[in-house]
Amino acid sequence: MFAGMVECMNRKEPTMLVSLLTKKLLSTHCVATSWSIWRLFFVRIITLDGPAGAGKSSTARLLADRLGWCHMDTGAMYRAVALAALKRDVPLENENELAELAASLDIQFAHDSVFLNGKNVSAEIRVDHVTTATRSVADAPSVREEMKKMQRGLSKKFNLVTEGRDQGTVVFPHAELKIYLDASPSARAARRYHERVEQGDKSRSMNEILHSQIERDQGDRERPVGAMEAAKDAIIINTDGLSLEKVVEQVLGLAHDRGLTSD
Repeated sequence: MFAGMVECMNRKEPTMLVSLLTKKLLSTHCVATSWSIWRLFFVRIITLDGPAGAGKSSTARLLADRLGWCHMDTGAMYRAVALAALKRDVPLENENELAELAASLDIQFAHDSVFLNGKNVSAEIRVDHVTTATRSVADAPSVREEMKKMQRGLSKKFNLVTEGRDQGTVVFPHAELKIYLDASPSARAARRYHERVEQGDKSRSMNEILHSQIERDQGDRERPVGAMEAAKDAIIINTDGLSLEKVVEQVLGLAHDRGLTSD
């Protein structure tokens, strides 16, 4: 892997056909044209945006598994940058240093885990102090620009189910299917609370989670770059009262209607 890149190791796509088609394209056209043709006919993107606790990660993970596509958790990418900044004592208020750090990192997704420079950091990036630091990282325009480059780079290679705040509006405005998952604040807080309890963390009450979530939502919506909002052509799904399976079935149905599934 090269620094400043993101990779997906859990896709199920047929590599032999991909290799042959790539060789054919690159032998007859310039690289830029080849990738344009490749994306037009072969690479597909589904974006899932929405607030924390709406069910993006679980939906994106299961959807990608059902489709055999790559799952990209962009929130985890920002958390990985924040973790690296904390470990290397990079000032969170120094946007230039944060952007340089982001550009130097190797982030990989494999089997529902996140790897930073070869180390599994799936648990580390979820602790509270990293969550707090992630706010500064995600609010830095230069960092978001670096992340956008990395995210788009992955989309040139694999069919992608990508989740975040600005995937359908900023990073992949031409995605074939854009979904915005939403839920009531109380339902989202309850999900987060039960997730933490299942992980053995009872340090925060549901009310505390709800309060911090409301603050986070406001910050996400007011961010000058990459603000959280539904794309104009996104399909909004309210997940209140819906099981994970029901949500995934809805999205799979929409993907099928748009010719994105193989069956």
